[in-house]
Amino acid sequence: MSEFEHDTGLDPDEELGPSRSQVKRDMEALQELGKRITELNPDQQAQVPMDERLANAVAEMRRITSHGARKRQLQFIGKLMRTADAEAIRAVIERFDSASAAHNQHFHALEQWRERLIDGSNDELQSYIDKHPSADIQHLRQLVRNAQKERKEGKPPAQARKLFRYLREVSEQA
Repeated sequence: MSEFEHDTGLDPDEELGPSRSQVKRDMEALQELGKRITELNPDQQAQVPMDERLANAVAEMRRITSHGARKRQLQFIGKLMRTADAEAIRAVIERFDSASAAHNQHFHALEQWRERLIDGSNDELQSYIDKHPSADIQHLRQLVRNAQKERKEGKPPAQARKLFRYLREVSEQA
């Protein structure tokens, strides 16, 4: 052994765990994800897959007004996030994030359904109903008829917007 080498007692092939810096970055990322959960509205939060303790901590965050207390609560939420399924939570939050590709893709699919329903025949409507059995068929048919009538008369697309909102509601319930 030269004077620059010294025996650490560790096998050089043995894998070490993540560095302390990496662990800290991971914890900060979980805390940031927890913060994003708290920024969602209550209906969206209900769709996030989280255990009861995490859901209670997120609900408590709405009640807290003090800056220091909010910071401590976020740290606690970050701690609870360590045991949660972060990837599943991240996927749901991405769906709500208007800047994300998943959100845009979801909205484009809804827009396509709206256009297919307005332009299409009863086969398109039946296809939608088959894929979304929770939809109120009578209400859906009425919205489609109103949007078709509106388009024929060249009016602004108020009914088409109502149809889109309903399609979005059905997809969020599913």
